[in-house]
This record gives sequence, structure tokens and C-alpha cells, in this order.
Amino acid sequence: MRVRETAACDHRVVQDGSLIPRLRRARRDPSLAVLEGLHALKHALRFDAPVLEVLTSDAARLERLAGELAPDVAPRMLALARQVEPAVFEQLAPLAPSTGVIALAERPLIDVQALLGDPRHAPVVLLEDPRDLGNLGACVRVAAAADAAGVLTTGGHDPWHPDALRGAAGLHYALAVARLADPGALARLERPLLAVDPDGEQLEPSELPPRAVLAFGSERRGLSPQLLARADASVSIPMRAGVSSLNLATAVAALLFAARLRAPAAGARP
Repeated sequence: MRVRETAACDHRVVQDGSLIPRLRRARRDPSLAVLEGLHALKHALRFDAPVLEVLTSDAARLERLAGELAPDVAPRMLALARQVEPAVFEQLAPLAPSTGVIALAERPLIDVQALLGDPRHAPVVLLEDPRDLGNLGACVRVAAAADAAGVLTTGGHDPWHPDALRGAAGLHYALAVARLADPGALARLERPLLAVDPDGEQLEPSELPPRAVLAFGSERRGLSPQLLARADASVSIPMRAGVSSLNLATAVAALLFAARLRAPAAGARP
């Protein structure tokens, strides 16, 4: 009989006056990821994130939740966990997670050129200047579930912002996620660029090319004229008359799973 590995939190309450300013600095540190909540931490550990620190307001509750919701990574989670005063924990994030756990991890170094050169059939999602960080995170979550090669963003927002990590439930560690500093890089690589646009041709899943870059704009503004002009083709998602648009993450899900399910060997490596 195999005995499951177990671990326990350190129930001693940590008295550390540097925690609050340190966590606030970490939210602006481009080398760190702030993981708010049990599910974000669970997925980060599951996909081998280098987690540096785990802080909880209630060690006994964390042990129980980890055992119920994340038994595969519970030993690592609990071995890292330290308990802090609830009043301190409430100040570690603008909105303290209801599961009572916050963690710090290192961000991976993403090679955008290597991502775009990935020979797998899996598509890459391109989000042009996304504004809502929670929605950006939801797109990452969908892309991870559909086994996309990665998610690239343009614009001023950091795709690894804690709000995006919360929306993605920590699944940034399941695939490559990065900001694309030079959108012109797309034209220099042998990947078809497919714009998702209401005026495009109606989507036919069987005609989606492998290794496509699927470009999405925001619900309000759509894609820029510059990106539309650069695209190899434009497609639209069939919708009921009178419905003006889909939520960004819903549109990403529709395209990714159309691509994944378009053939019996969908998702397979070449």
C-alpha cells in the first residue's frame, strides 16, 4: 500500500514588520509573481513554478483546503507556508483572497522568438492592448485548458499583473505568457496571422490553419486597422442576430476549442 506524503504548516505566527511593504513592492517587481488564493498557488506548484514564499492567515484551514482541493501539491504548499496575523494578511493585497493564502514566485523568462518558432500545431493567442486584467487572466486560463502554445499581449498592461494571475488561477505557469514589445515580429515568422473580427469570413473550424496566431481586440474597440491590414485572413464567430459581441475570454475559448477539435488528432504534436 502506498502511503501519501504529508506535510504540515508552521502554525507559529510570524511577526515580520517587513511583510506589508515587501508584498507591495513585489506587485511592481517584473521578476516576481504574486499569487493570490489557493487555486493560483495550486496551479503554479502543479506546473513547477519556483515558489519562494507562502503566507496564510489560518494554517489549520490551509491544511484542510490543501488536502481537499490540491492533494497532489499539498506537501510542497504546506512545507512553504507560514502563518501571519490576520490583520497583517488583510493588508498584503488590495483584496485579500477568501482562501487565506498569498504566495510569491519567480516569473519565468519567456523567449518570444522561441514561442513563435514552436513547431507544434498549437495556436498562439495575441491580445491587442487588453484593458481588463481579470479578463486577460481568463484568456490565459482558457488558453492553458486548450493547450495553446502561448499568450502574447500588446499595450501597456503587464500580463503577469497580480490581477491577471488571479483571473488565470495561476495558469500562467502552464504555458508561455509575455508582452510582445515588437508586433512586427509576427510578420517575420512563418505563422499565419488570423484576425478575429466581426466583418471577417464566418468561422469554419476545418479551415483553421495549424500554428496560427489568433489575434483578438477588445469588446469595445476591436482590432486596430494596422493589425487587420497585417493579417493573412479575418474570421468571425457565428452568433445570433442582435448580439453585438462576445466577452473577450469567451471569444478566445470559441476559437481555441474550434482549433483543438477540428480534427481527430487535434492537440497532437507533429
